[in-house]
Amino acid sequence: MDFKEFLIEAKKNGYANSDEVQVKKFKDGAKEFIYKKGKWLYRDRYFGFSPFIGQEIVWKDGKAVWIMNYLGEILKDTISAKEIYSFLKKALFYPDLIVPVRGPQKFEDNNFKYVNIGGGLLDKFRYTEIIFYKGERVYELECHGGMIK
Repeated sequence: MDFKEFLIEAKKNGYANSDEVQVKKFKDGAKEFIYKKGKWLYRDRYFGFSPFIGQEIVWKDGKAVWIMNYLGEILKDTISAKEIYSFLKKALFYPDLIVPVRGPQKFEDNNFKYVNIGGGLLDKFRYTEIIFYKGERVYELECHGGMIK
């Protein structure tokens, strides 16, 4: 299994699937998803609700090889946080197959629209994901990261 295949699989078994996957909670308020397969290990640890901040790290053979930092928040109370985050999980379950750092470039469901804009490849990237509800911007996340040498 190569890195990109592992990352896609790990993301589908993390927050995007958090209704099915167990999240570990810490006394300091952090929540964490861990996914292991063969020589690969993925960890997504975050703090908060809105705003929230976190970091994803991938290790191969015990050595950190990739990292992503992110900061997101709900911008409007037009719709409940529960509905926004439920839609976000749907979008994140379909990571972009070329640069699988968050969700696809575009995803729509009912009155929601998800867009992921930015640039770079897995070795160095910066993206902004935005959720619109009935055309109004209600959520935004900034992320950046890349391969560790």
